[in-house]
Amino acid sequence: MSLRLHYGTTTKVLHWAIVAPLLVQYLIGWLMPDIHRGMQPGVGMTFHVSIGLVLLILIVLRFAWRLTHPVAPESSLPTWQRLTSEVVHWMLYVMVLLTTITGWLFASFRGWSISFFYLVPFPMLFSNNPTAGKAIDGLHQATGWLLLILVGVHVAAALIHLLYYRDRIMARMLPR
Repeated sequence: MSLRLHYGTTTKVLHWAIVAPLLVQYLIGWLMPDIHRGMQPGVGMTFHVSIGLVLLILIVLRFAWRLTHPVAPESSLPTWQRLTSEVVHWMLYVMVLLTTITGWLFASFRGWSISFFYLVPFPMLFSNNPTAGKAIDGLHQATGWLLLILVGVHVAAALIHLLYYRDRIMARMLPR
């Protein structure tokens, strides 16, 4: 398997297809009212969980695509930037995966009956378990915050390359 020098169309589409629902997820998550014990999820939670499933599918596809279609790190970068970039990218994959899975587990442990965008019943991974639900909610919140921090680092690095270094690093992921 040879390394490519540039990101292909599929890589770019998967990247931006993950960015858009992530933005929506954080907006829904912050605007949604707290759901207390005994309450059923409303429209906001149904969409939050449904978009989470879309993200789970997309991140698995993106991860598989990256493993089978690797791209060489930009050779013009100093070693520390190449290594940092690789670590942040892999951590982003892991955190999107963990955040979506912990969200699904949280909905399962709460015993919610949710459908995928009101079309298809959403399969629950476990039965109602309030103690596990509370624990996994904390983990879901923590992974969500860590993911947000990593996204911030990723965006900041892209903007630094665009505005300070004025190199073509960010252009590698933009449509041509």
